Amino acid sequence: MGRPCRLHLPPLNLRMLAWPVLRAVLADLHVGQGPGDIERFVSSVAGLRQRGANEVVILGDLFRALVGFPRFWDDTVRRGLGELASLRRDGTRVVLVEGNRDFFLDAPDLNPFRDAAGTVHSFVAGGRRFLLEHGDLINHADRWYRFWRTVSKSGPARLWARLLPRRLAQRIVLGTESRLRETNFTYRRELPIADLTAAAQMHFAAGVDVVLWGHFHRSWMLKRGDREAHVVPGWLETGTVVWIGDDGNPVIEAAETAQIVDSSSCSWYQGHEGMPDAR
Repeated sequence: MGRPCRLHLPPLNLRMLAWPVLRAVLADLHVGQGPGDIERFVSSVAGLRQRGANEVVILGDLFRALVGFPRFWDDTVRRGLGELASLRRDGTRVVLVEGNRDFFLDAPDLNPFRDAAGTVHSFVAGGRRFLLEHGDLINHADRWYRFWRTVSKSGPARLWARLLPRRLAQRIVLGTESRLRETNFTYRRELPIADLTAAAQMHFAAGVDVVLWGHFHRSWMLKRGDREAHVVPGWLETGTVVWIGDDGNPVIEAAETAQIVDSSSCSWYQGHEGMPDAR
């Protein structure tokens, strides 16, 4: 499996467990990809506020694409970010975990809309250590995507993105979305069960109790004793929210009961008829 995983896990202590925290986790929203989804997102944010979420974690891919520089933002992105700013004004902490459609989330222009951003988010709840990451690097066989990700999120790419004219920048966002849909569908038709299992076991061995991933849009779970790993279903298709309270037990709630299941050789990732484009 290569080098051992080095995780900076928060230590267990009473101070960290003293304040009750209700967390909500949403994955793969892709807001702006379909008609009316920004209104769905606004409604979801209202629901999070009503339930009293103290921290909201976006587990990657909030929009069709999110780049940390305003010249890339269209009206949908600005409105969605405004909802995050509103949550923060109400006292809710907002965390953005970087997905395959997210670029340079640490840019200062995003400071009003999130409290933290990174490729990994970790916390302790109910004495259990949680690790959240998008999951787009789990499939080791998808070498083309891994190469494209390295290049598109590199330092030179960040500098180039800063210098682009606004109209060209927005055209590139649309092109990026198209590339993400078309890149290497061979590795997207089925869940990479072996890679997911190996990654979960690596995290368990490093001391993690609960792992949450997004990216794959379909539910999956692995349990090893009192440790567990989940792929969170995509909000895009199911409206799923994972709630984590002080007991440290994740509760997965879907707004829609139907689950999307592949039933043919053409995966729904490829824009199957009647399904929105995903990934």
